[in-house]
Amino acid sequence: METLMLPFSPRFIVLTICAVVTALLLAIGIVDHNPKVFDILLIPILIFGGLTLLGIRDLLQKGHAILRNYPISAHMRFLLEEIRPEMRQYFFESEKDGMPFSRDTRAVVYQRAKMVLDKRPFGTQEDVYREGYEWMNHSVAPKVRSEEKFRISIGGPDCARPYSASVFNISAMSFGALSPNAVRSLNAGAKKGGFAHDTGEGGVSPYHRENGGDIIWEIGSGYFGCRHRDGSFDPEEFARVAADDQIKMVELKISQGAKPGHGGVLPAAKVSEEISKIRGVAVGEDCISPATHRAFSTPLEMMAFVGNMRKLSGGKPAGFKMCIGHPWEFLAICKAMLESGIYPDFIVIDGNEGGTGAAPLEFMDHLGMPMREGVSFVHNALIGINARDRIKIGASGKIATAFDMARAMAIGADWCNSARGFMFALGCIQSLSCHTDRCPTGVTTQDPIRNRALVVPHKTERVYNYHHASLHALSELIAAGGLEHPQDLRPIHFSQRSSTTEVCSFAERYPALRPGELLEGTEDRRFRDAWAMARADSFAPEG
Repeated sequence: METLMLPFSPRFIVLTICAVVTALLLAIGIVDHNPKVFDILLIPILIFGGLTLLGIRDLLQKGHAILRNYPISAHMRFLLEEIRPEMRQYFFESEKDGMPFSRDTRAVVYQRAKMVLDKRPFGTQEDVYREGYEWMNHSVAPKVRSEEKFRISIGGPDCARPYSASVFNISAMSFGALSPNAVRSLNAGAKKGGFAHDTGEGGVSPYHRENGGDIIWEIGSGYFGCRHRDGSFDPEEFARVAADDQIKMVELKISQGAKPGHGGVLPAAKVSEEISKIRGVAVGEDCISPATHRAFSTPLEMMAFVGNMRKLSGGKPAGFKMCIGHPWEFLAICKAMLESGIYPDFIVIDGNEGGTGAAPLEFMDHLGMPMREGVSFVHNALIGINARDRIKIGASGKIATAFDMARAMAIGADWCNSARGFMFALGCIQSLSCHTDRCPTGVTTQDPIRNRALVVPHKTERVYNYHHASLHALSELIAAGGLEHPQDLRPIHFSQRSSTTEVCSFAERYPALRPGELLEGTEDRRFRDAWAMARADSFAPEG
């Protein structure tokens, strides 16, 4: 009896109704010989008949248990799951909700990119008494807002061609990850605003060169654009490409925030003739970016490689980018600097909160040091070996507003890079579909129909506006703090609520080493044991 009643149970009732309605409609059409009646019934028959066939298919398929138990109706569940992110974003998020970036942060980038009113009424929506709330201290003697564009010189004593860089630049995003029109717009905006555009590890594409904006050429473990056919580094090709005056700095990528210690593969099917030419890989073969470098395997060899990059580029600033992992490994690099006498001109610190690239959940959420701790660690390590004055530090990781920049520079950064901030300026709506090739705004897709929606002249203006307005906001923050340049920012200028009743300054949260303290022998627990474990001839710990 129970089996006979199954078609009328909530699980199967939708299929039963569709089947019964289809049968009734067919019967009416057959019994009534009027052709006009059948014409009227044809569309309902097709609809209910199609749903009936779908339900039968659901019962017979073996991949989804929920479809076998709830034929037809279970598809509504999949549909709702598909549109859940959009429903939350458009109808349920508050201004401060939303990850990775809140609605409020996205809105201010859009407003600045469009040069429309970016002010907020009626007071802050932040809970200023929650644990973790941060603020910048203002001065009772504020300065007049500076009209300076805030630039720094990057290039140590061994650099023959220092680069005057903006304190706010476009972070590493490769062509292939970004569409041609996105790369064109970013570089054209950089050209107009006088700031730099990092290529990412995918090589220097024609779209990077088209508009003449300053380029930071990033070299990853795949050595794309400067490799032999076997994937090894090609110094002659590197020198040829790096000689281009548009390339202002060369950057060695050790790791990135989204997936430190993880390689990548561009499947053979996606390696077009264009990608093949730009990256120097074979058409129709997997394009592999290994997890580790082949050109060096020790800190000393790494420093020699950085020094060789500087030499081959004709004396341009050479440095490296990394997300900090084992503390002793970066301190081993510091020891290699001291032993070899080779120092990078700059170091870019990426945080595990950064990254436009898709990554496994475990890597994205739980691997690598956050940017602020990473910047503070590197800043103090360089102070501790008396090298801070010759090496500039860039910060990259969830930076979108002037406050984000000021906070990073107070901790130790000399300049900041932003990837997702500039993606928002292009029109990105944080649909989280970057890895699907179905980006709704044409920013992260190679589909020519989709990326044609991104109109280069219009988006160029938005990229320029966002940079210009962000530096304007930064200059206002600096002036309100009684300072003249972001380089004047110190940890003492920022505070954080550690509980509902206690506040600490960043100077307490990020204590500083004394100049030369690592050389003299530190007792600071953040560095003492790791310094003892570090060795210049290996990334492995001592002992």
